[in-house]
Amino acid sequence: MRSWFCAVAVVVLLTACSKPAASSDPATASTSAAVATPAAAAALATAAAPVGFDPARVQESAAALPTFPFFNPLDGLESVFSEADRTRNFDVEYFVAGPKVQVVEGKVYRDIFPLEGPRRYSTIEFQRNYEQAILALGGVKIAGPVQTEDFFPQRPEQPQPNGSCWQFSCDANFYLIRQDGREIWISVGTASIPLHGYVTVAERKAMAKSYSFLSADALKAALDANGRVPVYVEFDLDRATLRPDARPAVDEIIKLMRTHLDLRLSIEGHTDNTGAAAHNRTLSKARADTVQAALIAAGIAAARLRTAGLGADKPLAPNTSDSNRARNRRVELVRIN
Repeated sequence: MRSWFCAVAVVVLLTACSKPAASSDPATASTSAAVATPAAAAALATAAAPVGFDPARVQESAAALPTFPFFNPLDGLESVFSEADRTRNFDVEYFVAGPKVQVVEGKVYRDIFPLEGPRRYSTIEFQRNYEQAILALGGVKIAGPVQTEDFFPQRPEQPQPNGSCWQFSCDANFYLIRQDGREIWISVGTASIPLHGYVTVAERKAMAKSYSFLSADALKAALDANGRVPVYVEFDLDRATLRPDARPAVDEIIKLMRTHLDLRLSIEGHTDNTGAAAHNRTLSKARADTVQAALIAAGIAAARLRTAGLGADKPLAPNTSDSNRARNRRVELVRIN
């Protein structure tokens, strides 16, 4: 059941005082209207992030945090999304902190609400409700209000999913909750044509791997059977830099090449369809080159290797879900006859 809260002069999530409404998670904090104390309002006003923003400088919350995504919709508002469309187990979002855009990877929730339905909300009422609920959970305002279009040049060139305030210009405020090593980034925005409210919550965390690396013997068996084999090598976001956890997969390729001295390979980089096609082809080629360089550094002759970058041109699965997009982000080893 969704909790409804009374307004009193303390900044906490308050005891229920009126009739309940349906909610999928009783532990989720309500964003019903509350009144902040003058001291709390001053704290928000002075909490803008400094130049050279460092999340570690934000004071940790001592509040009991509800389960992700931490907030129920405001009373009377209906999401334009289905439940399944709101949350991604792993995605990327952008938040303003200080003078710069911060890139956050992790679990992401996005929601959008028409504000001119049966229960009408002004933009300030929508923003203020969420701000007070975030403050009650120990959050800190790190930027805003800002026009997101002013920060477009800092954001990587890739289309934003439906429901993101970065699709076009929003009036937005940005917040951060820190607790026991967790970082919960929140943006609350409004756009006027038509009048909508946007809420994004991202909890920074590493992606849970869907694919494990193959052993050298398994790679050889796949090459013998199919002439090619996908390898899931971990790179930094939108870069060709190998992550430390990519090393085991690369080591198995090295072992394969050392064991089978007559084997020659084309290393082909592939991406999902997020972003511009030309950028994806360039990125996929750079990633293939990075793998090639690691093999050469381990003593594999360069004459046995070549590289190609195919971007999103040859997906293994439709780019319609997180799991499919993860499957498409790969390096393929192709036997050269």
